[in-house]
Amino acid sequence: MSAAPAPVAAAAPAAPAAPSAPPPAGVRATARITAAADGHGGTVLPLLSGEGPLALRRTRAAAPGQARVTLVGAMSAPLGGDRLAIEARAEAGARLVFDSSAATIALPGRVPRAARYDVRLSVAEGAAVHWLPEPLIAAAGSVLHQHIRVDLAPGARLVLRDEQVLGRAGEEPGRLGTRLTVHRAGRPLLDQRLDFGPGAPGWDSGAVLGGHRAVGQLLLVDPEFADGPPGPRMLGETAALIPLAGPAALATAVAPDALQVRRLLDQAHTFTAW
Repeated sequence: MSAAPAPVAAAAPAAPAAPSAPPPAGVRATARITAAADGHGGTVLPLLSGEGPLALRRTRAAAPGQARVTLVGAMSAPLGGDRLAIEARAEAGARLVFDSSAATIALPGRVPRAARYDVRLSVAEGAAVHWLPEPLIAAAGSVLHQHIRVDLAPGARLVLRDEQVLGRAGEEPGRLGTRLTVHRAGRPLLDQRLDFGPGAPGWDSGAVLGGHRAVGQLLLVDPEFADGPPGPRMLGETAALIPLAGPAALATAVAPDALQVRRLLDQAHTFTAW
């Protein structure tokens, strides 16, 4: 009599594949600055901190009584998906100068998302701030949203420069949207939006850049302008200075490159004596 066949074990169902890891979300970094009067005619920096690509250094100021802070890029940024921010406060009587060691270049990243770069600046009564970074360059393939928000006390003074370059030499521009929002004594002084690059309606038309690849603004706010603000005037064929509804004036320039934009805006800078 033959033996019964051995039972065959059923194959175990295959385990479901593990979900793929989500792409990296990008860098999150915030730099913080607080400038305060030292009571002896100078300015100290009780808070100076940076993260990731936002490295801050105290550097030599050009005038007595000022504190100068220079932004030094510690890595390539902003890339797609990055969220970068600078928060700065000048307390009563402080004099702060902010600049950067090189241009900021927005680049495409591994994450197919827009990057953000936010600046929040507060200037207290009797304080003065020169905010003078190098240009922001939108490299081909990048997408960046920048928002600069400024709150000024009634007696605060401000020189703020904001320059953009659409693409590096010989390349197409990236997409760049910028907004500059300024409040003085709690009331709106300026709210300006600009949108450039692929997909932005009419950005390269004669009504906007007219074929140029560099644009810049220089905002001047000074309580002394209440008695005699600078009048409207041309600073060149592609630049103008106009007074705002407040003790302020705004210079705007377009040009083929960043160097020419800087030269045009420097003419407006001469209207400040501090």
